[in-house]
Amino acid sequence: MENNKLNITWTTKPFKELSVEELYTILQLRTAIFVVEQNCVFQDMDGKDQQAYHCMGWLNEELVAYARLFDKNTIYEQASIGRVIVAQPMRKFGIGKKLMQVAIEESERLFGKQTLKIGAQFYLRRFYESLGFRQVSDIYVEDNIPHIYMERPSE
Repeated sequence: MENNKLNITWTTKPFKELSVEELYTILQLRTAIFVVEQNCVFQDMDGKDQQAYHCMGWLNEELVAYARLFDKNTIYEQASIGRVIVAQPMRKFGIGKKLMQVAIEESERLFGKQTLKIGAQFYLRRFYESLGFRQVSDIYVEDNIPHIYMERPSE
């Protein structure tokens, strides 16, 4: 099944507009992937959610895709996208690519067209390159996972 056959509803909200249920669901999905699946013990609730816009993909009542969006000078000098995740059962349907396309569009709508910076897991380099990002750093290790910084220039 392709993602265009899935009826995913995309919404983006600042932290203060998230309902308690939405916030709980976001944190539940992030924990399931970053802490349990990737076996990383780290402080996911890093005090930055309050400064972020939260881009969410809902399939019926289930959160299946998520990313945080930040304006420039919040995480990096550039605007950024982070905590990019797709629920495990929904992978292989192209939802990750659609999530990033929506996140890029939403970043441009919210913050204007500008360079976007991400800290990407190294194994996903080609995926992000397909979306216009390019590697701008050497490999660094975060939570025992190789990462790289990547940037996508404004068009």
